[in-house]
Amino acid sequence: MSAVQLHLPVRVVALYRFTPLAERASLRASLAATCAAGGVKGTLLIAAEGINGTIAGSDQGIDIVLAAIRALPGCADLAVRESRAAALPFHRMKVRLKREIVTMGQPAIDPLAGGSYVEPADWNALIERPGTIVIDTRNDYEVAIGSFAGAIDPGTRHFSDFPAWFRAHRETLLAGDERPGVAMFCTGGIRCEKATAFLKAEGIEEVHHLKGGILAYLEAVPAEESRWRGECFVFDQRVAVGPGLAPGSHTLCHACRMPVSPADRASPLYHEGVSCPACHAARSDEQRQGYAERHRQTRLAEARGEAHVGAVLG
Repeated sequence: MSAVQLHLPVRVVALYRFTPLAERASLRASLAATCAAGGVKGTLLIAAEGINGTIAGSDQGIDIVLAAIRALPGCADLAVRESRAAALPFHRMKVRLKREIVTMGQPAIDPLAGGSYVEPADWNALIERPGTIVIDTRNDYEVAIGSFAGAIDPGTRHFSDFPAWFRAHRETLLAGDERPGVAMFCTGGIRCEKATAFLKAEGIEEVHHLKGGILAYLEAVPAEESRWRGECFVFDQRVAVGPGLAPGSHTLCHACRMPVSPADRASPLYHEGVSCPACHAARSDEQRQGYAERHRQTRLAEARGEAHVGAVLG
């Protein structure tokens, strides 16, 4: 985090923990009340398998909410990823009950039975080891703007597509007499917790995942030693980051929520707030007119020094 960021007033925290949680309805009500009392905004997802979310607020408000979460079973040593913002990036607080905190569609999988963690400092040696299969578990639009050199892109649109992809390509991936090791990664680590657990359940013995995900790697590994190529898509107002978590060059299309590169913004199909090359053909003129009006209202609100709810990310 830069010196400039340290002085920004809003604290933004991303967190997750896989741990069995009971009495989820009462927990939802309690956390919602705690967040409201502290002026904290964002989203928290609660499921039988654990908790996941991103919240923002004052230092005091965030401390109160984190204390409540760390008091939950298995969450005492909860690790979080923090950043700072000039203003609240969220305009409401949502605490939701879900079947899964990250949707894979494999209810029998135990996310606590996943692969072994690999520290960012040791990741290069692992993925460069002969025979290691390196798999990017993120969605296709995330992979398109950056990944580790040589990593396999499953081309999945949703994380829930990953099990079917693996089963369809298993024989090709594991061809040969020797059982290769598998190294997997995602943005912050949560998807790999389940993806490695899935591979273990499928009988793959040597499975590893990058601890803290790509973000931890970009933050810890010097650019000159990095095996990362491109930028990393993030699900917040930054859109994409590079080495050292420096802001990237991508923006977000507010019509389809896809990342937009500088080249995309030079396309005649790109209209700020209305369309981009990825979605222009898939939207009707009526839809684009609606997006244009929303964009106009957003700009008017900004000119008045107000926030327009329709412009909120996430």
